[in-house]
Amino acid sequence: MGGVTAAIGALRAGPRIGVLRWAEAGLTVLFMLLFSQALLGPLLATPENPEGSVILRLMWLPVYAATLLLLCARPMASLGAALRTPLILFLALLCVASMLWSVDSGLTVRRGFALLMTTLFGLWLASRWRWPDLVAMVAVSFALLAFGSFVASALFPGFGVHADIHAGAWRGLWWEKNTLGAQMAFGAAASLAAAAFFPRWRLLWFAVFAFQAGLVVMSTSRTALLMLLIVAAGAAGIALVRQGVGLALMVVFGGLTGAALIALVAFVAPEEALRALGRDATLTGRTDIWEVLARMIAERPWTGYGYGAFWAEDFGPSFRVRLETQWPVPTAHNGWLETALAIGIPGTILMALAYLLTLGRAALRLFSGAETYWTLAFLAAYGVVSLSESNLLQQNGLSWVLFCAIAAKLAAPREAG
Repeated sequence: MGGVTAAIGALRAGPRIGVLRWAEAGLTVLFMLLFSQALLGPLLATPENPEGSVILRLMWLPVYAATLLLLCARPMASLGAALRTPLILFLALLCVASMLWSVDSGLTVRRGFALLMTTLFGLWLASRWRWPDLVAMVAVSFALLAFGSFVASALFPGFGVHADIHAGAWRGLWWEKNTLGAQMAFGAAASLAAAAFFPRWRLLWFAVFAFQAGLVVMSTSRTALLMLLIVAAGAAGIALVRQGVGLALMVVFGGLTGAALIALVAFVAPEEALRALGRDATLTGRTDIWEVLARMIAERPWTGYGYGAFWAEDFGPSFRVRLETQWPVPTAHNGWLETALAIGIPGTILMALAYLLTLGRAALRLFSGAETYWTLAFLAAYGVVSLSESNLLQQNGLSWVLFCAIAAKLAAPREAG
């Protein structure tokens, strides 16, 4: 009798559980689209002052409130995800604590809190969703962003296509072509992983991958193209490695040999290597910025200038950078330098440790698990783009959300089934 009662109770609860699950999935996709900063940013703000819109600032308050509610709904699982990634949680708290030495403490408090909530949302993703569900929602989110970017660029070129120095380059739903390219490269990795998780829909996800690759090409971003090549080559390499020990040894040996040759060429003839990639020796002026920033970091190596505060004021510490480079530099164009400016060299070392630890855990799953098609490719591409864009410890940023989610899930025991 008790078994019958339990069965009836499960049947009655089933539809409610299904509706709740779909509601959480829909909310997850919606929040990922918001964290991508697509469309709303270019519509309501400017690249020079991306947080200048009051609407954009207020928009995040319900997102943060919902994140806290989601965490409270699964307190032990959420706490477990946080405890398994202490470096990431400590980095977020360190950014908030940097208000104590920040050149603009009020701004650091606001942006540091935003980073903490962004981090917590990524940790909630890891605690709530299994790999197939998480990859599916990430892939769907990037597919929607790809479709929206195509519409924006093809049908509304005044909005989605550059008309200035990068005339003709597609920028889609973002301010800048490099952002479109990087986001589509990340999306391509998710599409290939979705094809591995859901063989029945493999052709569809391969088509989405090709569509996103086309958008990378239209963005004309060389960094994004390199990311895309890493994603595609990584997926092919993983598939070959899993065919047997012989192929695995060949792929690993070939990869190490290729990496060594590339490093040798870059060391012996860096200018020729850059010209072959269509770059000048200054990496489009980046090295001039980095030279000045290195001196600025040396002045406050232990603490930095406070999270999110270095570039805030026209006549703050960034004034010297803009004066010496003779153009209004908006960011460091390097995630590691940006981190050092925010929380000092010790904080940058902790960020490097968190990244390498997560990358190592992903590499340990090279021979099994469909999630590897996403995690390894994403982490490799994430590392590449960090060398030319300020994408690390990014408040309200999708790439940081996904990094936190991947780190927490890789730190957890392997899922059964």
